[in-house]
Amino acid sequence: MRLPTRLAAFTLCGLVALGAFSQNQPATTASPQVDSGKIIQFLSQTVSWYHQRAVEQKLANEASDLTYAQENRRIADQVVPLAFEFARNQAQAQSKQATQQAAFQPAVPPTEAAGQTQRLSLQALKLDKEIQDTQAELQDARDKLAKSSAAKRQFHESLVAELQSEVGLLQARRDAVQSMIEFVNSSNTGGGAVGLRAQIEELARSVPGTLSKQSGGQQDTKDDAHAHENETLLQGRQQPTGIWGLSADLIRLYGKMHSLKDEMEANEELSARATDLRSPLIDNLRNLIRQGDELFAAADTAGPAELAQQKKQLDALTAQFKQITAGLLPLSKVNVLLGIYSTSVQNWREAVRDEFHDEIRQLILRLAVLAALIALVFALGEIWRRTTFRYVHDVRRRYQFLLLRRVAMWTAVVLIVVLAFATQLGSAVTFAGLLTAGVAVALQNVIVSVVGYFFLIGKYGLRVGDRVQISGVTGEVVEIGLVRIHLMELGGPSDSQPSGRVVAFSNSIVFQATAGVFKQIPGTNFVWHELKLTLAADTDYHAAKERITQAVHSALSKYKENIEGQRRELERNLNSVSAELQPKIRLHYAGSGIEVTIRFPVELGKAAEIDDHLMRELLAALGRDPKLKLLSAEMPVGQAR
Repeated sequence: MRLPTRLAAFTLCGLVALGAFSQNQPATTASPQVDSGKIIQFLSQTVSWYHQRAVEQKLANEASDLTYAQENRRIADQVVPLAFEFARNQAQAQSKQATQQAAFQPAVPPTEAAGQTQRLSLQALKLDKEIQDTQAELQDARDKLAKSSAAKRQFHESLVAELQSEVGLLQARRDAVQSMIEFVNSSNTGGGAVGLRAQIEELARSVPGTLSKQSGGQQDTKDDAHAHENETLLQGRQQPTGIWGLSADLIRLYGKMHSLKDEMEANEELSARATDLRSPLIDNLRNLIRQGDELFAAADTAGPAELAQQKKQLDALTAQFKQITAGLLPLSKVNVLLGIYSTSVQNWREAVRDEFHDEIRQLILRLAVLAALIALVFALGEIWRRTTFRYVHDVRRRYQFLLLRRVAMWTAVVLIVVLAFATQLGSAVTFAGLLTAGVAVALQNVIVSVVGYFFLIGKYGLRVGDRVQISGVTGEVVEIGLVRIHLMELGGPSDSQPSGRVVAFSNSIVFQATAGVFKQIPGTNFVWHELKLTLAADTDYHAAKERITQAVHSALSKYKENIEGQRRELERNLNSVSAELQPKIRLHYAGSGIEVTIRFPVELGKAAEIDDHLMRELLAALGRDPKLKLLSAEMPVGQAR
């Protein structure tokens, strides 16, 4: 029954007070606020800057990097809460200022976007005023109840109960309106102060909850434990020593320096944005200080009424000063922390740069040593070559020494390069083992051929110009390679005429059990020929043997000296072997008559001539009186070369 009357009175008093306040309030009451868009941009940039910590965690792959990474983590964990504190303070200040403006200018029609919020804010202000006045009246009624007489006690008790009910109702209404305001502010994503709080909370979800609020000691403990774990993992890392490892590490260090440079640029951009946000707040704060100084000076000559008005102005200045400093202090702390962060990243980058330069010097030194060693190998190879040409006159031996020089030289170069590029000897051995196994499987035939080459060029091995027989093919050696040997095929009488073909054999043939390689003994040039005759059965055995023996010795006497020289050469090359190069004559009876077998040595170059001469001598000996009847004769054939 009294509520409408009291509300009307409060409304009238409020309008009068608002009118007077708007006339006497200085310009400082409407302090400018930071633009909401800039606040959101600053907060978004801070969150992005914070997420760069993941890059730092990847960069901190050495024990020396842990100090910088932990320091930067500690600073980042302080910057983010301060940035959110600044943003929330600004959102709260803008919301409060919007409410005050709506209360001081009720005649201005609200815009469509902010109309609902302004109406709710005005209603909340009115309810707060009513609750305050009603509580004051309730306290006054309680004081009167304590002092009232028994006759008026019942009236005052009823008045206290009624005022308590009014306070309860007003508080319930105020809570409902406040809940509605909070819901509208949290769900509205529009621009201005209305959607600022919602955008701030949306950004807060992209960082850990402990950072969107004030962080405590648990986060530091967790970071310390994480740093200790990283340090334990990095204790076993060894610095690269080989050229390959140094080159890879230089690329890694260059990438690290580039990443740290990007972080420094991002930090500078964030610091510049924070400075830009601080500038209007600092200007406003200086303006408030100047106005306060003016009020202090005017208070010396002011009267009681003017002092009361100045007190109100000072109270308003104090409220604005607290509001501005609430937003300015977090930004100032952020600037200080960003400066420390920038110094830490700069020091980290300088340390990485020093390490980069040290490894460049090590790489250049190793490359110089590698070049010097390779040059030394080639110099020794040149000395070997000249010594071989000077002291080794045998062409075959000279070729063998030069081949051995080439193999030894390139083997040394490969070993030097592998050891120089390998980071550790163990890795080089492992790599060499795997490579050798793969090569052995893929090139086993080639490897066997290369090994066979060294068997072919041994003491009694082959050389160009030798006459050999390989797998039934007779020819002269025209080339001996590491993998194959080439023969010029021979045919015709006594295998002395070139057939016009070149035959190639793999050097691995020396390891084949079914393939034979026959070569003339070094220093010799003879083969054994065999001649077969058949005499009539009634031929005088002793006379036939005597005539044939005389004919053979007579025919071969012309070539005896050369054959004897080859015999001596044979014994000289085969130290413990006693060789006999004499013709062998054997007669025996057979069903067809007396068979005569003659085996005799001939020079390869004169084989056909010797065979023809021997045959004529035998025919002449058999034709003398008394004649010996010859039934058949076989032309000489080569035997057992």
